[in-house]
Order: sequence, then C-alpha cells, then structure tokens
Amino acid sequence: MQTSTKEQPSEILSPEDENENEVRRDDQENINKFGRLNARLHEVRYTISEKKKHLERIDDASTELMMGNGSNVMVQYGDTFFETSEDEATEYCEEEVEKYQNHVDELEAKEVEILDKQKGLKAMLYSRFGKSINLKEK
Repeated sequence: MQTSTKEQPSEILSPEDENENEVRRDDQENINKFGRLNARLHEVRYTISEKKKHLERIDDASTELMMGNGSNVMVQYGDTFFETSEDEATEYCEEEVEKYQNHVDELEAKEVEILDKQKGLKAMLYSRFGKSINLKEK
C-alpha cells in the first residue's frame, strides 16, 4: 500500500506575522518584475558558467600548443577544421580568451546589476508585506 505525502509549507505564519495588506497593482507589478529579474539572473549565471567552461577548454588547448613540437596543428573554427602553424593557433587562442573573458566580465556586471535591482525590490516588498511574502531562492 502506497501512501502519498503531501508537501507541507516549510513555514506557517503565526497570526501576528500575517499581513492583511491588499496587493495593489503596483505591488503585483513589482512582484512580477522581481520574478523576471530572478529568471534573468539564472540565465546570466548559466551563461557565465558555460563561458567559463569554454575558457578552460581554450586554456587547455593553449597548454597543449605550448608543449607542441612546432609543426602545424588543426584548429576548429565553427564546424570546420583547418591546418595552421602553432604560432597562428596560439594567437587565435589568445584572441578567443580575450573575447570570452570580456563577455564573462560583461555578464558578471549584469549579474551585479540584477542583484542590486532585486535588493531594492526586496526591501520595498518586505516593508509592505513583511513575512507574508517569500522572495527567497530555494
């Protein structure tokens, strides 16, 4: 016999913690804005992690090039491979590292910007609704 377990709220508010404030249109817009920012934050963090993984692969390739014997190497550009000298391949790797690092830096700045906006919205919404609203990540 299988029993179903229903998830209980992790925290039940006491009557004195409940807030009877009516949710106004601008409150709902701020809640929605917070949600959109949160979704964007997750996208940015995922993209940062993917770009950093790519940077690691380029760094590994650069290390392999340094240990090479000076002969030509195959470099992948998109879906195509082409043969080039180690010097040109090293230069290509350096340019790619710079490009990806700049992109990571931009995304990290965007992450900070999103967190700042969320902080302001949290302060506003918590001041209005107290513990009646949950804006924490799980």
